[in-house]
Amino acid sequence: MQINLISDTVTKPTQGMLNAMMEAKVGDDVFKTDPTVNELQAKMAKMFNMEDALFFPSGTMANQTAIKIHTQPGDRMFCDKWAHVYNFEGGGPAFNSGVTSHLIDGKRGVFTAIQLKEAISGGRSDIHAPYSRLVAIENTTNKGGGACWSFEEILKIKKICTNNNLALHLDGARLFNAIVAKKESTQQYGGVFDTISICLSKGLGAPVGSLLLGSKSHIEKALRVRKLFGGGMRQVGYLAAAGIYALDNHVERLAIDHTRAKVIGVALRKCDLIKNVEPIETNIIIFNVIDSINEQDFIHRLNDAGILLISMGQGKLRMVTHLDFTEEMLEIVVNTIENI
Repeated sequence: MQINLISDTVTKPTQGMLNAMMEAKVGDDVFKTDPTVNELQAKMAKMFNMEDALFFPSGTMANQTAIKIHTQPGDRMFCDKWAHVYNFEGGGPAFNSGVTSHLIDGKRGVFTAIQLKEAISGGRSDIHAPYSRLVAIENTTNKGGGACWSFEEILKIKKICTNNNLALHLDGARLFNAIVAKKESTQQYGGVFDTISICLSKGLGAPVGSLLLGSKSHIEKALRVRKLFGGGMRQVGYLAAAGIYALDNHVERLAIDHTRAKVIGVALRKCDLIKNVEPIETNIIIFNVIDSINEQDFIHRLNDAGILLISMGQGKLRMVTHLDFTEEMLEIVVNTIENI
């Protein structure tokens, strides 16, 4: 048996999801005539109490579109030094939008309102500095090991953005993990952010797709940018149907992934080959092996046992629990770690 813990993107559609996809009514989405895409967009917008939503083939395209509609070339975006939009989207802010990124030295991908205020005040009246236009946060944080933001801190950040005329974007690739873990609501987030990207192909288990949420005017601009980026799609309702099914059936079960991740964390902390395990809040487990062994050797040992994981660089290893990771698989992983 192969147990793939590389990412929560490795999931396959469930039978129920496949049935929904095959039964989907479709049209040409470029002409806005795909009824299933329209249904998904309306469903997600209503869920977050936002005016509109737009379906994208990837979270990266949704994030980069948000950055482009909020900025002009030469503007400045504030984000954490570990932010996905900066580290893992191919230099998109600079390439696509001509935006400079001011990196904030947060903790596990999360910075504070005080840190943001200090970063903004540093270049407010300097003619040599770029215009400050956008703040982007990521919840949960990928490189930060699935860390969740404090919503109280988000509200403080929103106040700073309002006072400084800054747009606020949320990279919510794993937002539903945070909402489930912290018992929050979608409408809380919709009331704070100017735009939100939501990924369907991670914890929710859909094969493809993300959505960008925002005001009518923001989504109107986003539609044009999506076309510019090559994201116009035709009978994409088959994929949108998977997203609708995921929203209806796969949100609350994310708590199971979180519980299983914590069980693995307990086993890792007891293992003599592990130096430390970072706090586990959701479905991502990040840990370091002891200095006397090579991290690739540890990866190979688990691979030989049929368990796949990934290196995050700088000595960090990562496992991610997901929809296709079963209780039987969990028992195998824990036993392997205990006997390695």
